[in-house]
Amino acid sequence: MSDVGHRQIGGKMSLVNHLIELRRRLFIVFGSVLVAFFASWHWARDIYHILMLPMTEVLGEGRSLIFTAPAEAFVTYIKVAIVTAVFAVSPVILWQIWAFIAPGLFKKEQLYTKFVVLIGSFFFVGGALFGYFGVFPLGFKFFIHGFESQDIQAMITVREYFKFSLNILLGFGIAFELPVFVFFLARVGIVTPQWLWRNFRYAVLVIFIGAAIFTPPDIISQVILGVPLTLLYLLATGAAFLVGRKKTSGDDSRQISKDDPSPSDIAEASENDPTPVDEDKS
Repeated sequence: MSDVGHRQIGGKMSLVNHLIELRRRLFIVFGSVLVAFFASWHWARDIYHILMLPMTEVLGEGRSLIFTAPAEAFVTYIKVAIVTAVFAVSPVILWQIWAFIAPGLFKKEQLYTKFVVLIGSFFFVGGALFGYFGVFPLGFKFFIHGFESQDIQAMITVREYFKFSLNILLGFGIAFELPVFVFFLARVGIVTPQWLWRNFRYAVLVIFIGAAIFTPPDIISQVILGVPLTLLYLLATGAAFLVGRKKTSGDDSRQISKDDPSPSDIAEASENDPTPVDEDKS
């Protein structure tokens, strides 16, 4: 089948062309991740060492993580290399996603999408860093020092620690996307700042329920996640207010332009004007 049969009239891509383009983008993404994986595998041990520093500091000298299966440490390092590779090539992944959807967007939508991607990446990284530097030390102290005794001693495996820490980092990273999500909803007109403020107490309730789900079952971790999310909700409400005010000012300017006399009104007024018009003199 010729390429003309794959395309519609007007240069629009057909379903077949979209699938071909999607396959090409996916090949680029998976190829980038594969190259980054082999590069990250060399540093997997050092990366995991950095990841487990908050736990080893709480455990104290002479104690470290353990593994209870022959291949457990090896498999864990593979997972570390994969996650590191995905984070390392995330700009390439985001760019491929952008390049795939950008042709179908208007210029304003492209601008908003770029803004959401950039600011969203910033908040995601900020949430993960907050989880590592803020939540890990306090949470580990609560779990280890609060429940260890002469009869019970903590022996953390490398597999369980990696799973636990990855869930926390991803949970905080996703949770910190709240302002970007609310900004997008306000920009498209789904929510208003008045509605956000009116439902603030319900939002706080939902935030702390979510904090109880995404964090370990202790009040300290829930508060550590719930309080920043509440502040981020207020920040998102302020952003929605600015967006709403900008849209309102734009609507006012368009309303003023609508009130201006149209060319037909001017022509009608000139016809009804009794003022005589001087004829051309020969």
